[in-house]
Amino acid sequence: MANHNENFVTHNPFEGENASCKRNDAIDAGIGFVVSFLFFTLMFIIAIIFDAVA
Repeated sequence: MANHNENFVTHNPFEGENASCKRNDAIDAGIGFVVSFLFFTLMFIIAIIFDAVA
């Protein structure tokens, strides 16, 4: 018998058992922002040092 509830979610056989991540996406986005910000800040500081030396 088919389930006609629009909120019904079927199990994806390719994910395996308990594959859905329960972590908060805001934390992952914040970490990604901080890491990329620190990377570009480091690149900027290195460019300033090269400019001052030259």
